Amino acid sequence: MAKKIGVTMEVGNDGVAVITISNPPVNSLASPIISGLKEKFRDANQRIDVKAIVLIGNNGRFSGGFDINVFQQVHKTGDLSLMPEVSVELVCNLMEDSRKPLVAAVEGLALGGGLELAMACHARVAAPKAQLGLPELTLGVIPGFGGTQRLPRLVGLAKATDMILLSKSISSEEGQKLGLIDALVPPGDVLSTSRKWALDIAEGRKPFLRSLHRTDKIGSLSEARAILKTSRQLAKKIAPNMPQHHACIEVIEEGIIHGGYSGVLKEAEVFKQLVLSDTAKGLVHVFFAQRATSKVPNVTDVGLKPRPIKKVAVIGGGLMGSGIATALLLSNIRVVLKEINSEYLMKGIKSVEANMKGLVSRGKLTQDKAGKALSLFKGVLDYTEFKDVDMVIEAVIENIQLKQNIFKEIEKVCSPHCILASNTSTIDLDVIGEKTNSKDRIVGAHFFSPAHLMPLLEIVRSKNTSAQVILDLMAVGKAIKKVPVVVGNCIGFAVNRTFFPYSQAAHMLANLGVDLFRIDSVITSFGLPLGPFQLGDLAGHGIGLAVGPIYAKVYGDRMFRSPMTELLLKSGRNGKINGKGYYIYEKGSKPKPDPSVLSVVEESRKLTNIMPGGKPISVSDKEIVEMILFPVVNEACRVLDEGVVIRASDLDIASVLGMSFPSYRGGIVFWADTVGPKYIYERLKRLSETYGSFFKPSRYLEERAMNGMLLSESKSSRSRL
Repeated sequence: MAKKIGVTMEVGNDGVAVITISNPPVNSLASPIISGLKEKFRDANQRIDVKAIVLIGNNGRFSGGFDINVFQQVHKTGDLSLMPEVSVELVCNLMEDSRKPLVAAVEGLALGGGLELAMACHARVAAPKAQLGLPELTLGVIPGFGGTQRLPRLVGLAKATDMILLSKSISSEEGQKLGLIDALVPPGDVLSTSRKWALDIAEGRKPFLRSLHRTDKIGSLSEARAILKTSRQLAKKIAPNMPQHHACIEVIEEGIIHGGYSGVLKEAEVFKQLVLSDTAKGLVHVFFAQRATSKVPNVTDVGLKPRPIKKVAVIGGGLMGSGIATALLLSNIRVVLKEINSEYLMKGIKSVEANMKGLVSRGKLTQDKAGKALSLFKGVLDYTEFKDVDMVIEAVIENIQLKQNIFKEIEKVCSPHCILASNTSTIDLDVIGEKTNSKDRIVGAHFFSPAHLMPLLEIVRSKNTSAQVILDLMAVGKAIKKVPVVVGNCIGFAVNRTFFPYSQAAHMLANLGVDLFRIDSVITSFGLPLGPFQLGDLAGHGIGLAVGPIYAKVYGDRMFRSPMTELLLKSGRNGKINGKGYYIYEKGSKPKPDPSVLSVVEESRKLTNIMPGGKPISVSDKEIVEMILFPVVNEACRVLDEGVVIRASDLDIASVLGMSFPSYRGGIVFWADTVGPKYIYERLKRLSETYGSFFKPSRYLEERAMNGMLLSESKSSRSRL
């Protein structure tokens, strides 16, 4: 029978008290668990029939760490007293300084606070393949139960800083080599070995080691300082805009100079400061935003079960089609790839093989698994193989007539339960399916390029798409390791629509005389991996030119039209695809700004003629960020207002996964709420007075700003979903 949530203690005839953590699925350390641990350790320490103690997690898992829900509560209320006192009271006093030896029996995983509890024990016995790590920095905080002090003392400073700063977990096998694990035994023997080990310490046969007091692996002060210097350089490189990496190094250093206990006290103080930082709030928000995407009203709550999808046909073997095929194959789904002629088909098959090869060469996939995946793959030139597929994903060029004809054809050849999906990024689904009688089976499956690597899948629901089809596609999305976000049907859907002002604002600034390479550099300093001009190069400028008119038709009143892309293409610069755009692309070296592109920019400036008095405008870096990202926030407001997404946090996670908006800023809407809707409204209003309707604040933004409301606060308005 499953144990209920809580902590139990059983004392055996051998005098060993076994304390068990039970909080399915991963025995996370929620507040009741922490109070239960304090109570049981006090009890075990006082009882005269207890000689030694073993700590274990129920159901083959030690503990996945501190309960992140508590962070969410602290962020909602600002009340730090919700954080239980763990580090000194439980970990140091009741566990590590206990007069009775304590052994951790580790199976499955010991992560974050779970590993910190294990490190406070006097020995650690583990089953093979257990996962050990301190991933706290991914949530904007540092280990808070003594991990910054004990890990360096158990595995050495260089390895510990590497594990903590990169949130890298290791296996129990590696843990044993490093000295983090004292014994590796078969799963069935973990408890019995731990009991025996604890008694051996109690009876003086094995050493009684307190991790915090150890110094044998720290090395000399000058060695430690050299390692920490390297760590600081790493932190600067991997987290230039985040505080927790540098704070963590400071705390580790405190313990090395002034001793472990001093480090523990400093850790507790810094942890509390970081919990309330904007970075922690943003990262915790993104964590929960991703979880929330799996709840879709009238789809996931009406008792439906997803149908198995075993075979999928992909139409079109270009960049997107081959990427989608790769993602499906990697999850053991059979794929039929259809092309119009054998030359294109060979190209498509080669692309899929190249994708697999790339994953193997980067160590992300074994040769064996790549071979197995490719054995599920077949290329075809007609529809014969389509009769038994569970889903078709169309990934051809953005041509309405072509797509309509394809959907008419596949409706005839596929079974009546087959899902008919389109990977369109701009065309209305109702238009694509208007010539069919299967509108309830038509759905958008919008992948982001490269499809086998990018984690977002927008599932686009038209007014006719059935709940079953949405649920099935969500299950496929999860199976192929994507985060599926259900969105409504409009031009550009959620992500591309929200971000269409991004490159336009950049073009406006460049036409106003701002150096385009400076714009890119300011935006990457803000935290996006690529600035708008380099992103254009990567996507290919032909695409930008092709989708422009589609957006102009619907959103024309708020668009900035710039001739720059057209001039760029005329001068033979297609982007990365032909080695030159705004930047020069040479194999094996980083993209380099191309100074000769400035003649194109100059020509564009002459044609648009928007520089005030013909002189370049003078703007600060902060103004560049605002002029580029506030119009994006403005469009996000319209997306929220029209109910294109179910909840604001869906747009946050979609912006992080689809546009690589920095996760530590919490996503586009969360960031805007942090900056303040009133400030954004006032800035856009002033900008629109100077530069026109492109910056005009939306009604939704104005209402929120005037009423002192956050953009993310839900409203009881209509939703397309």
